[in-house]
Amino acid sequence: MANTNLHGEDLIRHCGLNDKGKSVEQMDNQSFHRLIAVKLASQGFDVPHATNGQREAENQVMKLASDLFRRYAEQSRLLTGHLNPPDRRIQDFLDEALSTTGVSIALPTNAINMDRYGMARKLSLPEDPSIDEFHNSENSSYKLCNGVLHNPFNDRRTTKGVFHIADYGLPVPADKIKVPLITYAKLLEAALQPPEDLNLLPYTSQWTNKVESMVSLMLRPLVCPEVPGVSPEKRLEVRFFVPGGCVSNLDFVESIFGNAGDPSLPENDAGIDTKHWTGTSGCVILAPHIRKLKKKDVCLPHISEANEEQKKTGMCWENEDELYNGGTPFKITLRDKRGIMVTILADNYFGYCKKEVKTQIGLSANIFGLAEEEHAGGAVAFKSYSLGTHFYPDEAIVGNSHSFDEAITLLGDSVTVHPTGYATDKKYTTIHILPEDIEVDLNAQAATWTKGGVKQSLRILPGHEYLHPSGYKIRLQKHPASTAYKLIGTAAEGTFCHKPSTVSGGGKSEISKSLNDAVIYGAIYISDFETDMKMVRDIIERDYSNCFKPDYGKLQVRNPSRKILSMDRSLGSVVKLLTPKNEYTKEHLDFIQSIPYRISSIVFAIKRFYRPAWGDDWLSHFSVDIVNGAKGHELKLDGRKLAGSYLRVGHDHVNGGWRTFKLRQDFISADKVQMEDDITASVVVPRERIKGLPEDYSMFPSLKISQNCEWRLFQRPDDAIYPGFDKQTEDDLSGEQIFVSNFKPVFNEEMKDLSERVDFFEIFTDPMKKHMRRCLKEGGVNICSAKPRIWHGEVTKNPRYLQVRPDVARPRDKYLAQLGTRLYRKLPTTDPCVFPVASVIGGRRNNPPDEINGVKILPLCVFNPIHYQEIPELFIDYVCSVTGKSPSTTGAGSEGALTKGPFNAINATADLNNALVSMILTGYGGFSSAAGYIGPNYKVDHDLSLLIPEVWCRMAPEERSPENLIKSGALEKLDDFEMDAPEGGKRTVLAGRLGYRITDKFVSHYFGRIFDNPCAAINEEMLKPEVQSLEVFADGVDNLVEAERKSALNYFKDGTIKYACPLLKIILHVMAYGNYDGKQLDDPEIRAMFTREAVLKSDWYKKRLVTKQQRDIVLGCRNIEALEDFLRRPGYQVEATRLGIHQRLVEAERELARVSSDSYLDELVGTLGADPIVDDEE
Repeated sequence: MANTNLHGEDLIRHCGLNDKGKSVEQMDNQSFHRLIAVKLASQGFDVPHATNGQREAENQVMKLASDLFRRYAEQSRLLTGHLNPPDRRIQDFLDEALSTTGVSIALPTNAINMDRYGMARKLSLPEDPSIDEFHNSENSSYKLCNGVLHNPFNDRRTTKGVFHIADYGLPVPADKIKVPLITYAKLLEAALQPPEDLNLLPYTSQWTNKVESMVSLMLRPLVCPEVPGVSPEKRLEVRFFVPGGCVSNLDFVESIFGNAGDPSLPENDAGIDTKHWTGTSGCVILAPHIRKLKKKDVCLPHISEANEEQKKTGMCWENEDELYNGGTPFKITLRDKRGIMVTILADNYFGYCKKEVKTQIGLSANIFGLAEEEHAGGAVAFKSYSLGTHFYPDEAIVGNSHSFDEAITLLGDSVTVHPTGYATDKKYTTIHILPEDIEVDLNAQAATWTKGGVKQSLRILPGHEYLHPSGYKIRLQKHPASTAYKLIGTAAEGTFCHKPSTVSGGGKSEISKSLNDAVIYGAIYISDFETDMKMVRDIIERDYSNCFKPDYGKLQVRNPSRKILSMDRSLGSVVKLLTPKNEYTKEHLDFIQSIPYRISSIVFAIKRFYRPAWGDDWLSHFSVDIVNGAKGHELKLDGRKLAGSYLRVGHDHVNGGWRTFKLRQDFISADKVQMEDDITASVVVPRERIKGLPEDYSMFPSLKISQNCEWRLFQRPDDAIYPGFDKQTEDDLSGEQIFVSNFKPVFNEEMKDLSERVDFFEIFTDPMKKHMRRCLKEGGVNICSAKPRIWHGEVTKNPRYLQVRPDVARPRDKYLAQLGTRLYRKLPTTDPCVFPVASVIGGRRNNPPDEINGVKILPLCVFNPIHYQEIPELFIDYVCSVTGKSPSTTGAGSEGALTKGPFNAINATADLNNALVSMILTGYGGFSSAAGYIGPNYKVDHDLSLLIPEVWCRMAPEERSPENLIKSGALEKLDDFEMDAPEGGKRTVLAGRLGYRITDKFVSHYFGRIFDNPCAAINEEMLKPEVQSLEVFADGVDNLVEAERKSALNYFKDGTIKYACPLLKIILHVMAYGNYDGKQLDDPEIRAMFTREAVLKSDWYKKRLVTKQQRDIVLGCRNIEALEDFLRRPGYQVEATRLGIHQRLVEAERELARVSSDSYLDELVGTLGADPIVDDEE
């Protein structure tokens, strides 16, 4: 069954996580060993006597049950050839597909199935508790005090010559290698016959009668998210088969995608889970041993009999001893238009397994329709502010339409209402809902309100959250660099920033990371104390009665004449008062412009710490030290140094240091809920079908719902080699039940040495220090976060571990976010709280000209911090997805369409068609952010990637509109230009491909909500990279355009251009040849075709809807047939009743009638429908 809503024991059995997001084991070691013994004995293996503390009782049970085990084994032998439902579906596909090859393939019927989470991990290491490691030809495994370390033979994936596809079913794209069907059959035949040493189950490696067997697992990965009230989630089924010695790979994939249980049990049969199955099946067979097969032995032709394509791709042999694919890792797949796919992986590096599931999710999405599998990151960001010492329910912040009574009605019995007039959440008792007239005073450490004319009070505490009925959240938080506390306010409605098609090193993961770890704390500086404080006093005592233009002044709820230090004016209000805005008079704007940034920073600091008891004598509380007889420059409050917050924005290319800038006094990094990181399933639906959304989404006619497909993320902690730097990794690797790879096994003697090196050990965070001390105490083999594996004599650049998804690991944070949004939208607890995508912001990697080992790296540093591209230019970018040099790449080059080139099981046109329709239907603006470099001089790494969601969540929906940004001058269009060519004459630089980019107006207005001096942080050289070097800029554009041309030509080379929708054809023609039917991309007639109205009226879009309907009818008929077949099975009446098969049949018949009706086509308008490509292909 579908597994999104699992909890308790079911969740632990599925993915090893409890409801608090902690990794746990379902049972103790002794129970697990007992279970394994029973499982192996029941399959006919000779299990030795138990040697644990209860061995006598356990041996007696095993002896008594021995006849039962033998009987079960005999029944299994009699049923040889009988397959469970998913295996039967896959076997039928293989029988049909390989019928012309003469090769008979049979899936294993006696593989040991991993039917619950955690069993694969136990089987990956010897049963003997005194033995901590296991080694075979493909893997080295180690038992840690807090988990496992698995180091595969290869420390990373390779993408060169890896992706092979059997010549069957669907056309083979030009970027893949076509393989004869007979060769695939021979490879599969060998894959299912692993050598004895590789088939040895590590758990039994010390037994007298060792177990040699393949091991299997079933997954049910997400393909299409649920749209509450519209459609349930949809999942495919995937079967894994691996040699016993590679069982650690099953530990890996089930940790990410979850364990779907025993495939033989009817409750786990996708075929009768008619509500949630996509109708597609996948199979992955791990077979590293087939790298040793010779080309001749797998029926590849001799070079004299090979065609030109086979000669070019190496699918032939000249010498008899040539190995297939040169003996290097590869994967080969067989698939057809029904969405059935069987892949062989000839390497056990863990990343291959994950990426293959990703590939099969993508195929399933394309076949099922409505959905996309996206290579994306994303988070919902909730803007937060420092409130200073006081919170007042200003209408500008909380509105005036929410009441406490209404909130309590919405929340029902999920809260406890107290007699004094506030409520506490029952699930998390540190969350409170307070009345609408709440005021919070930090100095009194109290929240106050009135009930029945009587003033009520509640002490506010750190670690607690206090919600206004509007959902606005207030908390008390200690300053990270001082002993002071401050009030933090967080918005109720967040902004879902979706980062699709993000190239390597483009910031896909950074978008969901907190900015807190990047913030630096330092002194607040003053120039000359007397002079500066006189300016400060003038600002504080100024009369602001007439700061607004007349029309805006009438709209103000509160009197603008309020003094800056008045308790009726918040810190945020003061910041706004001294920030340029259109509604201010020219006189007030001139006054703001005259204030030096250092002075406004001091004003904000004084406001932040002001206490009413000071009265007008605030100046006496502030001072500077006397240093060597002269006044210093670090501002102090009552003798205590004040701490300001600073943020790094790249390197200074002149002096080589960091460029550091002070953050606004009221700036607090956004609260974030991670929504995506790598494998995303998404669906597009008309906006009106999602109930309860606020006006924020009214500009989008359709909306995208995205969901992470993974429970755990395969992280590469590059910076963990520096002790204390990567706090999250050190915390994660100090936890329980960890899965790590490509780390050095550290034995007790070395751990002792590391712990005694004060210059090394003392830099770590407390969790890692505690972990290392624990390792010393418990002994054995362990890991240190700063010690990656040594591979081929060098430290690997690819250390990895599985991190529990942050939104799962911190369920309270997600719950709190949803609670605040629920109150803001006025949703009762019975209604779902949906976070649709609000902004699309891809990521690009820039690099300057460079040289590595004598090889020149072409420049690609043409983007400024943020670009916007209209649909045609955006998809030129998406088709190529060119990346610059990054930790995982060597220079400019294409990563394939939507950065999914290596992971497309069919032609990329299907994914591109879907993505194009998605962007046009939703109306999202296509923005992108830059990482790596801005121009050749400014190295920014991921500094800007981290900043983007901070900027975006502080912009109102209308401010994020590209049209409004262009109109206001915050975005400027780049145009093609001419410059001198090296060979003489002029050449055209196609800079128009870059679309629009942000200007100084964008920086001052929107980055000004983050920095005191935004125009220094993002200066003109960064906004206009060509100012740094016009030659490098032009060269970068040329490199980009050439990479785009080469990418597009592939679609003409392999003939897949015919499967592109009309709009994609236009884009591909322009990329490859510079025009479409003689027209340029800026031709008004062509531009008009890219509108939502034009798409909805087009025949090709209507065909997508009809295709989806036809596929749903086929699937509906298949579902009914499966359910009726189940009801006809002899002896299954009790099971049919238990599983509610009769009711499922009624629902399936009702669904078939719905999708068969004419009105269903109307329902599909505004969705993706389904790409018809697979129906057109033979």
